[in-house]
Amino acid sequence: MNVTCFPGRLSGTIRAIPSKSDAHRKLICAALSENGGLIPLYAPFCDDIAATVRCLKALGAGFAETETGLQIMPVQRQAYAALDCGESGSTLRFLLPAAMCVCGKISVTGSGRLPERPIRTLTDAMTAHGVRFHGTSLPLTAEGELHGGCYEIPGNISSQFLSGLLMALPFCDTDSEIRLTTPLQSAAYVGMTLDTLRLFGAEIAVRRDGERFSYFIKGKQKLHFPDEISMDGDWSNAAFWLTAGALQQGGGVSVSGLSRASVQGDRAILPLLCDAGAGCTGQGDTVGTFGSELRSFDVSMEEIPDLLPILAVRAACAAEGVSHFVHAERLRLKESDRLTATAELLRSLGGKADELPDGLSVYGGTLRGGTVDAKNDHRLVMAAAIAALKCELPVTILGAEAVNKSYPAFFTDYCALGGRIQRED
Repeated sequence: MNVTCFPGRLSGTIRAIPSKSDAHRKLICAALSENGGLIPLYAPFCDDIAATVRCLKALGAGFAETETGLQIMPVQRQAYAALDCGESGSTLRFLLPAAMCVCGKISVTGSGRLPERPIRTLTDAMTAHGVRFHGTSLPLTAEGELHGGCYEIPGNISSQFLSGLLMALPFCDTDSEIRLTTPLQSAAYVGMTLDTLRLFGAEIAVRRDGERFSYFIKGKQKLHFPDEISMDGDWSNAAFWLTAGALQQGGGVSVSGLSRASVQGDRAILPLLCDAGAGCTGQGDTVGTFGSELRSFDVSMEEIPDLLPILAVRAACAAEGVSHFVHAERLRLKESDRLTATAELLRSLGGKADELPDGLSVYGGTLRGGTVDAKNDHRLVMAAAIAALKCELPVTILGAEAVNKSYPAFFTDYCALGGRIQRED
């Protein structure tokens, strides 16, 4: 599907969708719990959450859609399960360790760029603790049982490796320790994993020694579904609406259902936009932005990698100056090589960006419009749609269906806020 977005402005209030990061973790913990329960999550799900539900079903969990959410019945141990992770890196890296605690043998497949994304760090750690892999990338099979013990993994490749082990090791027969051999990146996402596990009753201790972390996990634990559970609003996707509000004079855009106390790292979008010249508002669970001065800015992407495409669009809309995005080398391993792809997006629209080994330099100026190849990356689709608001001419997004990975209703909400589009199915 191709979508053409026209110059214009957005205004009004939109409800934040449930956090995809929060949903993955709570679905997995609910399925691994002793009792299961009801999560306030409603179909239709984005592609990544659908992948996690599909894989949990294969592992023996039960799901029933109700008027009040998704009822989850705990995993029943399987001798064999076929896991189709789709394009979801979270599904793959979270469930690979957990699967080998509840299943004797699995086969794992994926699509899109997922087979190219790194998992060797995780599979090597699991191989050293009782799991036998056939294949080093997707598709692969694994058999055996994950054991506890001492794990040593780097913290700067993907925090999802650590999160996956943290969700699995409480079920092992012996206690475990995870030692990070390098400083941790995307620490907020690990914090979300720990918060979710503790919500379900897991006992995990954390020790910090300078920039290195160690995690101590008791074995033979049982998770219990809590008496109350809620879903965090998604700051990562709200960032697109908040940036749209920051790009335009008058009016503004607000997003409800967001917690400013959330552990999501991407809540940093609000102070970043304010520091770069936007006006910001907030009351209760609603935050908003409106346009003011559009200044250039510099930011490290180490803890907020998913914000790069939309922040680069914001930087390109500055009247002048150069914005610098650094510590972003891990973005080359996402749904696309997001450093190259974001630079190409801006250039396709008449902007200027210099690609660096670990970042981007984006020049302020005027965006003309044109055609953007989304490269099967949902965040590029949404960034291009927001960029179109400030372009002189329309923006045609090739492969806009990639937005279904995280936000299937994006273009519906875009139009609800006053955006104009034309679809070509």
